[in-house]
Amino acid sequence: MGTAEVPQDPQRVVVLDTGELDSALALGVTPVGTVHADGATGPQSYLADQAKNIEEVGTIQNPNLEAIAALKPDLILSNSVRHKDIYEQLRGIAPTVFAETVGKAWKENFRLAGAALGKSDEAERVLGEYEAKAQALGPRFGTPGSVEVSMVRFMANGVRVYGEGSFIGTILNDVGFARPQIARTEETFVQVSPEQLSSADGDLLFYAGYGQDGASKQAELAAGPLWQRLGAVSRGDAHPVSDDLWYLGIGPLAANRVLDDLARYASAA
Repeated sequence: MGTAEVPQDPQRVVVLDTGELDSALALGVTPVGTVHADGATGPQSYLADQAKNIEEVGTIQNPNLEAIAALKPDLILSNSVRHKDIYEQLRGIAPTVFAETVGKAWKENFRLAGAALGKSDEAERVLGEYEAKAQALGPRFGTPGSVEVSMVRFMANGVRVYGEGSFIGTILNDVGFARPQIARTEETFVQVSPEQLSSADGDLLFYAGYGQDGASKQAELAAGPLWQRLGAVSRGDAHPVSDDLWYLGIGPLAANRVLDDLARYASAA
């Protein structure tokens, strides 16, 4: 969004998306304010302990500008996808740094947060350790390039199959997994109907529901014949995962935790 002059060592940071919260905490910075995902009641569950004393300033879609200003921040971190329309208002409160996009670009966004927080070297160290961990995990699945991993997310309005152009897609790629044909796209996700669920099959399938409505949709479809006919389901190779972590995390702490989760299924492939 242009140039921002930020303090050399910002002390009162407000973050306005899940990726920025993850990134700040990964760099050892505890923000004074954060938002939570719409439909959630607080920060992502995997960050509950680290974020328990952070002031909440609304939701991702509706940040509370008055609450943000009351915290007297010296830096605000977010991204253009979520908050481009209120950039000028945020900039009027404190120096504001926006990433251009979300999801697949999480590593670049983490580096940007590192630069804004004066912790670029630390950001590179964290990313290097993550990438080494991902590369070491792949051989535990034999030949990961021959293992198709499918990512399914149940939403209130339907079912999504997540593609290569997503946060979770980058992690699977870093490990070296293959993807089902429908997921071989730079799009974040492909919306499918219940009748198209067969296209979401894989050697391994991981699924989650977003919020209570997504969980209800998951329960409804998972009990039906279309889901039960999937090869991964019938073999016992379909596994529920944390939506907070695998889909909402979008940062290095989440990425490392996803690798830990994946390691549990190495013997299943």
